[in-house]
Amino acid sequence: MSNSVRINEVTKLSHNWGRFDNYDVTHGRRDGGEQTVLREVYDHGNAAAVLLYAPEAGTVILTRQFRLPPFLNGDPAWMIEVPAGLLDGETPAVAAQREALEETGYAARDLVFLFDAYMSPGSLTEKCACFVGRYTPGEQAQAGGGLPEEGEDIEVIEMGFEAAFAMIVTGEIRDAKTILLLQALALRLAGGEVV
Repeated sequence: MSNSVRINEVTKLSHNWGRFDNYDVTHGRRDGGEQTVLREVYDHGNAAAVLLYAPEAGTVILTRQFRLPPFLNGDPAWMIEVPAGLLDGETPAVAAQREALEETGYAARDLVFLFDAYMSPGSLTEKCACFVGRYTPGEQAQAGGGLPEEGEDIEVIEMGFEAAFAMIVTGEIRDAKTILLLQALALRLAGGEVV
C-alpha cells in the first residue's frame, strides 16, 4: 500500500466557527495504484476530555448538556458526557483542567494521559486527548455549569463509577469519548492500577 497523499484542490464551503471544506485528493491504494476522491472535512480544532474520579468514594463527575446533532438524529438532545472542550491554543492537559473547572466547578488533580482518539475520522479533523484526573467530592472551586457567554447550560452529575459504567449498556451514555474513558478507567481498576 502506498502512503502517498496528494491534495489537488480545496474548495471553501463555510468558514464560520470552524472550517468546512471540500477536498479533491489523490491517494495510494492497497494494490499499488492510485485513486482520486472528493471528501468534505470539518475542522474546528483539537480537543481534550477528562473523566474526574474520586477513588476513595468510587464516584465520577459527568455533565449533561444540550447537543443539537443527536436531536437531529432522533436521539435525546441532552447528552451525558465527561467535561471536554477545544484546546484554544493550550496544551491538552491545561485545556482538560480548564474545561473540568468551567463545566463542573471541580479542579482536576493528578491528571493521567490515557490516549488520543478521533471521534469521526471520516469527516472530522478533531483529535481528542483523553485524561483521567482526581477530584475531591464536595470541594468545588467554583460553581461550574459552563460559560453562559458561550451558550452553555451544563448540569453537573456526581454518581458512583459502577452506575455510570452501567449507563453505557442502557444507552443513557452514547458519547464516544465518555464511553472510552469509562471503559479505560474500568480496565485500569481491574488491573489494580492506581488512579
